[in-house]
Amino acid sequence: MIDFLMTHNLSGILIAVCTFVIIGLFHPLVVKAEYYIGVKSWLIFFFGGIAGIVLSVCTDNIVFSTCFGVFGASCIWSIFEVFQQKKRVDKGWFPKNPKRQV
Repeated sequence: MIDFLMTHNLSGILIAVCTFVIIGLFHPLVVKAEYYIGVKSWLIFFFGGIAGIVLSVCTDNIVFSTCFGVFGASCIWSIFEVFQQKKRVDKGWFPKNPKRQV
């Protein structure tokens, strides 16, 4: 299938779709991570980001390499967003988890 995409010059469209899906999944993921885990979830995003970047560098296929890179960069960006989400929760814009100890 990858050969078909490369032959017909469709790899850019596949990369765009993967990027859209990855970034689209990270918004609710950050909200849920802050709700259930709190700001300590930044460690999960950090290690996920490092793994994505390493996989991106180690992969020969341009489509997979790009998707791993987008995943890694989205994880790293989510570290910032988790702390911003905490501020949004403190302002009352998002619900606070009553079961989680601060």
